[in-house]
Amino acid sequence: MKNTVVITGANRGIGLKLAQQFAEQGDRVIALCRQSSEQLAQLNVEIVTGVDVSTKQGLEHMVEQLKQTSIDVLVCNAGILRDEQLGQLNIDTIREQFEVNALAPLRVAEQLLPQLSSGSKIAMITSRMGSIADNGSGGRYGYRMSKAALNAAAMSLSKDLAPQEIAVGIYHPGYVQTDMVNNNGDISALEAASRIVGLINELSMSESGVFKHSNGQVLPW
Repeated sequence: MKNTVVITGANRGIGLKLAQQFAEQGDRVIALCRQSSEQLAQLNVEIVTGVDVSTKQGLEHMVEQLKQTSIDVLVCNAGILRDEQLGQLNIDTIREQFEVNALAPLRVAEQLLPQLSSGSKIAMITSRMGSIADNGSGGRYGYRMSKAALNAAAMSLSKDLAPQEIAVGIYHPGYVQTDMVNNNGDISALEAASRIVGLINELSMSESGVFKHSNGQVLPW
């Protein structure tokens, strides 16, 4: 059955490949982004620009554009990576990452809740760098902290939405070759997206709130 899939940050990287993968399996894809891209324009998807999920205006625009849309799958993918090390902390970039990586996905989910129903799914694209148990190298304060906060929010969503039978998936794509990491990853964005789409397709209420690597491995908190 054809699903309606909404993806934030869909103009590049993993978001772009998620849009491609969902479209190729026959779903209706609504790609949200601040600005479109040549690659996104080539896909068989609907594009909504002007959606900066970290701003009040961007969220209001998103809601206005989607108010008549029933959503089967909501993928909160938009995110940023900055680099802070001890002794060189930049509170502004740490705060910026909290706004985009942690608060924005929660606000998107809350704002679009009226468009979701029993059987709908929410996928949070997070990172294993948000795992406290898995932190073996330190650093990256803003990114680690914001992704840990996103994981906490996603777990709370899974509990709060359980009565409505809306499942929440929490996914680490892998170390992906994107502009965010100067293409230094060990897995392509296409492969990561293909894996995540498979996990979302299989997501059920019994696995709502589980933190997974795109390869299916359950990750520690």
